[in-house]
Amino acid sequence: MLYQQVDTAVIDGDSLPWVPFTPYADNVLLKYFRLDPVRGEWIVQMKAPIDMQLPRHHHTGTVIVYTTEGKWKYKEHDWVAGPGSVVYETAASTHTPEVVSTEGTSGYVQTLVIVTGDLVFLDGNDKVVAIENWKTALQRYLAYCEKHEIPARDLTAFH
Repeated sequence: MLYQQVDTAVIDGDSLPWVPFTPYADNVLLKYFRLDPVRGEWIVQMKAPIDMQLPRHHHTGTVIVYTTEGKWKYKEHDWVAGPGSVVYETAASTHTPEVVSTEGTSGYVQTLVIVTGDLVFLDGNDKVVAIENWKTALQRYLAYCEKHEIPARDLTAFH
């Protein structure tokens, strides 16, 4: 049975590549830890420079963001998330991310993000321009590994 094969596990982040978030932002880098096809959940570390430009987006599920370096916010809110802060986004929320400061850091805002469901990118008229989810993330990861001759891990299983 599957549950007998599931055990406490660790994934060494140093063994995973930083993958550019193309075609949206080549300067935003993602390190995928887990891409769950059953729950539609993705666990990813994100690095974004001060000039990050990601489009406004809508979440179909919840999102939890833990900030480890730098400061960022959503244009639609007056709060700023910095190191040690946790942002909880409700399902059906829509916002536009922006980096506030990378001062005193590695030059990036760094976050650990747990996304459930789809990330729907919108244009200025609220028309859908792209949809990201665990499956598109897996395709991006596998294509990056193939292009750079990196052995791909099975990110759909936590081991």
